[in-house]
Amino acid sequence: MSDFRVPYCQENYRLVFSDKQLLVVDKPAGLLSVPGRHPDNQDSLIGRVQRHYPEARIVHRLDMATSGLMLMARDADTHRQLSKLFERRQIQKRYLAVVAGTTALQGSIGVPLICDWPRRPRQKVDWQNGKKALTRFRRLHSESGQSTVVLEPVTGRSHQLRLHMAHIGNPILGCEFYAPDTVRRRANRLLLHATQLGFTHPASGEWLTLDSPAPFSNASLTPLTDRAHDRTASV
Repeated sequence: MSDFRVPYCQENYRLVFSDKQLLVVDKPAGLLSVPGRHPDNQDSLIGRVQRHYPEARIVHRLDMATSGLMLMARDADTHRQLSKLFERRQIQKRYLAVVAGTTALQGSIGVPLICDWPRRPRQKVDWQNGKKALTRFRRLHSESGQSTVVLEPVTGRSHQLRLHMAHIGNPILGCEFYAPDTVRRRANRLLLHATQLGFTHPASGEWLTLDSPAPFSNASLTPLTDRAHDRTASV
C-alpha cells in the first residue's frame, strides 16, 4: 500500500502512556506507521510523534488500515529491551475485530503464512514453505450475520489476523485483501483495532496493561495479566 499515494489522515494519534523510557500511542486507521516508499507518503505516525518526542523510536508496526496501540521507545537501551520482549513473544497483544459470519466460541488458528510475492503485500497460506503463525480467538457476541471477536496473535506475521480469520471463513469486515467485495463493503474501514498491550516495563519491572477501546465496538475486556505469574490467564 505504501508504494502508492495514500490519502492524508485527518485524525491524529492519541497519547495513552508516557514516561522517561517509553510511549504508548493510539494510531488512527489510515495513517502509516512509518514513511512509505512513495515520495508523497512521508506522513506517518512516527513522524507525527517525533514532532513532540524527537527521540521516539519505532519498536513494532501496525498496518495502515489497522488502528490501535503502538509501543515506542525513548532511548536506545529501552528500544533494545522492548525489541527483545517482542522477539521472545513476551509482549501480549489483543485486537478487537468484527468478522463476517458466526465464529466458534473460541479456538486457535495455526496455518503457516508466506508472502505472496506477485501480489504483495498480500500473504498466503503455504504448508510447505510458510512460517509458523498462531492466532487465538474468542467470540464476544454475534448478531446480524457478523461476530465481534478478540484476537490474540502469538506470532506476529504480516497480515496474520486478516488472513487467519479469512482462512476459517470469517473475514474481517472492510478488509481489502482477503474479504470478498460483499464483506469488504460492509464497513468503511478495516474493523480491526489493537485494543490492549501487556508487558513488563524494562526499567521498573512493573507489569503494565494499556487499553484503547475500539471505535467500532463497546466491548469491554478483562485486563491482560503477567503470565509468568498467572498461568490461568486465558484469551
